[in-house]
Amino acid sequence: MWQVIKAIWQAIKVWGFRKYYRFISARGWKGKMDPPRWNALEIPGPAGPIQARMFSDHSREDRPLIVYYHGGGHVIGDLDTHTPFCHMLHRRSGCNVIAVDYRLAPEHPFPAAPDDCLAAARWIAGHIGDFGSSDHRIVLAGDSAGANLASVACLEAEPELREKIAGEVIIYPIVDHYNAGFPSHVERATGQTLTAKIVVFFLDTYLGGSEPEGAAAQRAFPLRSDRLASLPPTFMVTAEFDPLRDEGKAYSDKLRDAGVSLQYRHFETAAHGFACSEGPNDNFEAMMDDLIAWLDHLD
Repeated sequence: MWQVIKAIWQAIKVWGFRKYYRFISARGWKGKMDPPRWNALEIPGPAGPIQARMFSDHSREDRPLIVYYHGGGHVIGDLDTHTPFCHMLHRRSGCNVIAVDYRLAPEHPFPAAPDDCLAAARWIAGHIGDFGSSDHRIVLAGDSAGANLASVACLEAEPELREKIAGEVIIYPIVDHYNAGFPSHVERATGQTLTAKIVVFFLDTYLGGSEPEGAAAQRAFPLRSDRLASLPPTFMVTAEFDPLRDEGKAYSDKLRDAGVSLQYRHFETAAHGFACSEGPNDNFEAMMDDLIAWLDHLD
């Protein structure tokens, strides 16, 4: 009986988080941009079609195509929550953007999400000529859980796919387990929308029955990878008011030590979610300016 009650409570909690995330995203962007325009796509996936949206009405031939994985702790978030950001990213960067709607926990726990994201990257890279103007390369990008998935896909890319990946964009990423002991999980446990307790709930839900120290779960945490030197040029952002702050900083240090070409900026006055959920603000504008400059010089 207790297991049934626990499952019902989890389902209610997930439903509530998903509704709230859609609400705050819509509220943050309301009235702050033109109506988004996109085309629906279906991408073959390991467990059936993966839904996606393509933003492509202002693309340039000298830009890579951006494959974007939404945030939400691997539990919440969808194409709707991130359509405003992906629309703005496309308009400001001149890149075609394909937003990918991977499977979520608890219905589909790890490794469903990384399996979907890697499959989507492979398929898009293999059909890149079908998606309008680009330089026929891709950038894997995401925020939070989506940033985690972008890095995981880059780390797991086989040589043929890796040759087509020009870079990765990782915005306040999840890169390790909450039990790793980073101070920000205590110092920034409360006081902002993403709390340490929510991080625990998301990661426990995502991993399902996988032990965080077990061999199978290691691919979920890029900070633990011994293949970091294989990563492409990386654009990375962290935020001060974020339980993930210190693991992100540690990841930037490890990327530099591995010889990865890294552009990294820490936003001292921003909270987790500032880039994708709050709508345009000073920190968002600064991040977009940095990202466009990075794309201008991406070799």
